[in-house]
Amino acid sequence: MVGNNKMRENGKENKFISAVVYLHNEGEAVRDFFDRVIAVFEANFERYEIVCVDDGCTDITLEVLREYLETHPLKAMVSVVHMSFFHGLESAMNAGRDLAIGDFVYEFDSVNVDYDPKLVLETYHRMLEGNDIVAATAGRAARLSSRIFYAVYNQTSRGKNRIGAETFRLVSRRAINRIKAMGQYIPYRKAVYAGCGLSKAEVCYEPVRQKRQHGKQRAGERVSLALDSFIYFTNVLEHLSAILCIVFLLFTVGVGIYIIRDYLMGGQIVEGWLSTMGFLTFGFFGVFALLTLTLKYLSVILNLIFKQQRYLIADIEKVAGK
Repeated sequence: MVGNNKMRENGKENKFISAVVYLHNEGEAVRDFFDRVIAVFEANFERYEIVCVDDGCTDITLEVLREYLETHPLKAMVSVVHMSFFHGLESAMNAGRDLAIGDFVYEFDSVNVDYDPKLVLETYHRMLEGNDIVAATAGRAARLSSRIFYAVYNQTSRGKNRIGAETFRLVSRRAINRIKAMGQYIPYRKAVYAGCGLSKAEVCYEPVRQKRQHGKQRAGERVSLALDSFIYFTNVLEHLSAILCIVFLLFTVGVGIYIIRDYLMGGQIVEGWLSTMGFLTFGFFGVFALLTLTLKYLSVILNLIFKQQRYLIADIEKVAGK
């Protein structure tokens, strides 16, 4: 009751909030992120922490961060998790989330802000309506490749919840505990959150500014993540293998019918052609049938053993706070 009275008196929420922020060569964008987004935390939350994940930064990102915190003191504790080497977005954010201690955890995959900062508070209010995961989603994925990926993924996904281009998300402690209880490594957070069985909501927004494009390294990471996600969470490879298997089966049947028709009609056939074509088509059918079964077994094995958490942290630096 004391906490609730205090919240009413100063207008701030008394839930403990964690903000996990991904950093990889973001440069001056860090300053803008703290000015616009972290200011919302400062103004609306009584208690919060910031966990910045340094995923192998090689530019001035950390210098800008330290300078900003020296000139703009925050009441929150700010920690920097230094990864041992470049891990990529998903593994690095897993590390930051595992170290966060808040009742609710914000996951900011980028410090490039293309939304109104008030959206941070809007996702929090949606969480209080009874949701465990709330995602801030742009009205439409910027890249054609992203739209194609989400369309194919949602059509072939094993889960019921659809995923889209999420800018950041808010996750409850219950959702985090559910994922950990499942004992799963999280290769693609939004897919695992969508399939964990808890209530999920979206807050859509129209971008208010242009988002900075990431370099070739992040582009390669997205391609690799997309391929891994199709293997982990969808049946797309099994479906593709099954379709090819059916195509070669039909081709085998067609060649067989052609062989029988020519034999019965006494047609002139090049010696060895029929046996060669029959062998090749049947062989391809067998290969794709075997591939279908192999992919199915791999899918079962992945579901049974999945992967344990995998990341390496060099050290954790406390750069601000009490």
